Amino acid sequence: MDSFLKVQGEEVLLTNLDKTLWPLDNYTKYHLIKFYLDIGPYLLKYLKSRPLVFQRYPGGTGEKGFYQKNCPLDAPPWIKTLPVPSRKGDKVTSYIMVEDIKTLVWLGNQACIGIHPWLSGRDNLEVPDYAVFDLDPMDKVTFNQVVEVSLAIKKFLEEQGLKGYPKTSGSRGIQIYVPLEKKYSYQEVRVFTRHFCQKVFEHYPHLTTMERKVKKRGGKIYLDYLQNAWGKTINAPYSLRPLPGAPLSAPLLWEELKNGGIPSSSFFNMENIWSRLKEKGDIFHPVLKERQNIDEVLRPLL
Repeated sequence: MDSFLKVQGEEVLLTNLDKTLWPLDNYTKYHLIKFYLDIGPYLLKYLKSRPLVFQRYPGGTGEKGFYQKNCPLDAPPWIKTLPVPSRKGDKVTSYIMVEDIKTLVWLGNQACIGIHPWLSGRDNLEVPDYAVFDLDPMDKVTFNQVVEVSLAIKKFLEEQGLKGYPKTSGSRGIQIYVPLEKKYSYQEVRVFTRHFCQKVFEHYPHLTTMERKVKKRGGKIYLDYLQNAWGKTINAPYSLRPLPGAPLSAPLLWEELKNGGIPSSSFFNMENIWSRLKEKGDIFHPVLKERQNIDEVLRPLL
């Protein structure tokens, strides 16, 4: 039965609230929308002013979903969008801008489970706010090995006087954000991240690879620096994943990784994240405020 929920002055249409989205866990669309209502104050700050790509699962996560960039034509008139011409100029994508809770609720009703922002904002789409190291493990890699490699990146960054902030991918990996002064191009940021990935690869050739082709990665951890590019996205902090248990991408403390306090990248989920937020708050917020200069690292690389 359809219903309406008044959110921030708008009547948001809700449909099929009992539709099961995580079949192994009996989480429904109702649970997804309730999660968005509650997580909004934490999630929205990482979405605002950024073009977004969504993973939609109208049939639930047990069925194949799809990625959506363009705002659907039947979206409510109050949904904000940002038209972005392609690099070739042959088409324009109308990205949805999530600026408020009511848009999150509407997305929940669209069965949008994964939310993937650009690394740059609408004020200057050419200049990313941070560099991202995406550690993508192949099937036989353990989480402890991913942690070991992430700590190596931390060490190499600190040798240059730089800070990185880790979060779980919500699947099997770890992603490390390095907030930057807003003056570096995507090409410069990619050169920066590739430099550190190369250092890690040289020290951990038995664990890591920079091979782009999945079949040639040899069961190692892929050091993905190529996500640092115009139009590329990465799953947002506190974004859910379409996996059993409804895991999400959770910010971490380096001390937790050093001490083995996090058993897996999918440990935090729709239910247990609340006790963590109550205890620690949003530990990822420095990536939106701190601005680091990487001139000294870049100079010999360009």
